[in-house]
Amino acid sequence: MQVGLAGNGLRHFVHLLNCMVRTCSGLLVVLFFLGPVFLGPVLLGSVLFASALLGQPAQEGDFSSQVNLVPVPTLVRDAKGDAVSGLVANDFVLEDDGVQQTIHLDDAAASEPISLMVVVQCGSRANREFERMAGLASMLDPVLSDPENEAALLFVDSKLDLAQDFTHDADKIESRLKNIPQGDGGAAIVDAIAYSARLLGRRDQGRQRVLLLISETRDHGSKFTKLDDAVSVVDANNVTVYALPFSPYVSQQLDVLRGTNRDEWTPGMDLLQKIEDVRQAMRKNIPRTLADLTGGEYESFATKSNFEDHLIVFANHLHARYALSFEPKDPHAGLHQIRVRLRTASDYSSILYRRTYWVGEGARK
Repeated sequence: MQVGLAGNGLRHFVHLLNCMVRTCSGLLVVLFFLGPVFLGPVLLGSVLFASALLGQPAQEGDFSSQVNLVPVPTLVRDAKGDAVSGLVANDFVLEDDGVQQTIHLDDAAASEPISLMVVVQCGSRANREFERMAGLASMLDPVLSDPENEAALLFVDSKLDLAQDFTHDADKIESRLKNIPQGDGGAAIVDAIAYSARLLGRRDQGRQRVLLLISETRDHGSKFTKLDDAVSVVDANNVTVYALPFSPYVSQQLDVLRGTNRDEWTPGMDLLQKIEDVRQAMRKNIPRTLADLTGGEYESFATKSNFEDHLIVFANHLHARYALSFEPKDPHAGLHQIRVRLRTASDYSSILYRRTYWVGEGARK
């Protein structure tokens, strides 16, 4: 299912859609207006997608109105990058805006079933990465084969293509992953993140909500969502982001060395332009930002073996997080900063945890 809406009057258009679909006569007008390409479930998907990306309130996981317990999934890794197990609540110190909190550790929550949203960029230069991503379907099998888990698949170029909605059938996901389409020149990463987070937010409570993002580090062509809004919806729905980014610049240079992209070679290379391209690429890194804020992981790849190694780590760490949480006492409205550390200094190399949460004006008791 491909979703693509554009135009200067987008907000008025979506408002019209939302009004018209409430009546049968309105629905006929919508079908006439959109044309035959959006018939059936595609029409419904288009309306839901546009509404979600234009700032409708999150339906689940919104701390500002529905929950008082803030989940802070936390991964402790040793110097080799392996997950550290066996810790208890008293081993951690958790602060909310600098104020130490009483920690809850739910051992059962760490084994909750997973709702996994797999987002794969297929536009821009992503087709050059397909060979390196060839093992994606089989590498995800340990996660997808668990009958308690569910997964959905989204392909991204300048549009969003929900190739498979949430399903417990691993074969459906794996068959689509083995045939990733070659997209256009876009990479609407921010739109994809917001859309995915809202879909995850509608899954049942008692599930881990995980977004696996395989994309460039920069957005190219999102029309519906600003980065701040994407971060907000990810936070509101308690989504953990795992990012496996690739760098078009790095992979292009490696392909030059390998001689596998001769169709991209030019007679004269503008070295100054190459330097500027690198500088621009370093200014924004959307996957790293989201992984850091949600306590997920960020591991870039430039080779097939890199990619497969990182996927193994991803699968191994899904149930390795400590399900920490706390109940804020009379929290102020606005953004809160979370900090987690070990009570006793150790040789553990890193702690990954959710770093922020938001309290709306109406949430204070």
